[in-house]
Amino acid sequence: MPASPTLPLGVRVGYGSGSVATGTFGTIPGLMLLPYLTDSLGIAALAAGFIVFAPKAWDVVLNPIAGRISDRTVDPRGPRRPWLRRAGIGLAVTFALLFAAPSMATGLEALWVLILFLACATAYAFFQVPYVAMPAELTESYDERTRLMTWRVAILALTILLAGATAPLIRDAVGGRDGYRLMGVVMAVLIMAGVLSAYAGTRRAPVHTVQPGAGNLRDQLRIVAAAPDFRRLLITFVIQAVAFGAMLAGVDYLAGDVLGRAGAATVLFVCFVGPALLLTPAWAALGARIGKKAGYVAASLVLAVGALLAATAQIAPAGLVYAAVVLVGVGYAGCQVFPMAMLPDAAAVDARRSGSSRIGVYTGVWTAGETLGLALGPGVFAVVLALGGYRSSTGSEVVQPGSALTAITLGFSVLPALLVLLSLLWLRRYSLTADDVEGTVTV
Repeated sequence: MPASPTLPLGVRVGYGSGSVATGTFGTIPGLMLLPYLTDSLGIAALAAGFIVFAPKAWDVVLNPIAGRISDRTVDPRGPRRPWLRRAGIGLAVTFALLFAAPSMATGLEALWVLILFLACATAYAFFQVPYVAMPAELTESYDERTRLMTWRVAILALTILLAGATAPLIRDAVGGRDGYRLMGVVMAVLIMAGVLSAYAGTRRAPVHTVQPGAGNLRDQLRIVAAAPDFRRLLITFVIQAVAFGAMLAGVDYLAGDVLGRAGAATVLFVCFVGPALLLTPAWAALGARIGKKAGYVAASLVLAVGALLAATAQIAPAGLVYAAVVLVGVGYAGCQVFPMAMLPDAAAVDARRSGSSRIGVYTGVWTAGETLGLALGPGVFAVVLALGGYRSSTGSEVVQPGSALTAITLGFSVLPALLVLLSLLWLRRYSLTADDVEGTVTV
């Protein structure tokens, strides 16, 4: 069908509702899976870190494959929509089973989680990649795509806040492994709602054919290798994704073992994510005045300072720790705004140099890098737990040694702060300015 310049409101909302699925799956495993493995199944921290990391790393390899398969899908409903329903339903079912391991030997329980998380990651790749590709096929209008993405980003932010804040509350209200089981089912229902809403909401959307870009990861990396500024931006963003992943994984441990306060996990998560809902326009306005790179540096420094202040968690009042995490959230908002605004600049410069738009290639590599960074974060945090002598358990109360409490605190605070500061070494060499981007072809 020929693409219409303006999409109906129902299509915009319907497409954006798919972010309920991506936001839920993108948040809950990073927040809840590592504590589930160490504190309910009694799996050692290093093994638990591997279980959390491996399926996400698998997604990095699988994403280009899922993209090529959906590119070649021929269906009257469009090449992407069938995958939304097929993979989305599979994601919801496997997610519900992920936190429902039956009582078995510890090794078998670990294998259950690994297999189910791999299944979740596979289903997610075949949902998320076609879902992200759909805007290029729904409309040819630059402004309409902006409106479409506005709905998606708004729903995504609200979902992350809602899912991340309620998941610990559901678990704690029931307690033990049954709490995790109920939480998994509730989150699976949320995923299913997003999947079916996106599928139904886009049923009347126009579709036109878009020529696919480079098909595999090697082709994509070859293109990126010729774009030094994009490469520097990507390395900065991936290192910071490791930091964010480590902090997200540490929320439950800091709340339960260090702060020891009921509901602290929910408060910490809201402090971390909440500012992104409020301060995104403020960071964008600052970037318009001082430049995107300078704004990115400023946001990174704010985040690092907040993380370092959180290192006082073992001795400071809980209110001060919450305030430090709010400061982290303020910086985190800017660290999401600026790189996402700088990505199309790098792609636009490439389009001027090469004579063709390859924004899809850049986005594919960017997504793979972000996935890898967010997967490494919990793994790195698990290594810190193991070095600190963290004691895993099967749900019973365990008194952690002082070294474990210190490891939790440092893994949540100093480690992410150092990673963020390290990332600025690459950002320092990023050289694109407004003058470089002006006059480039629209991508």
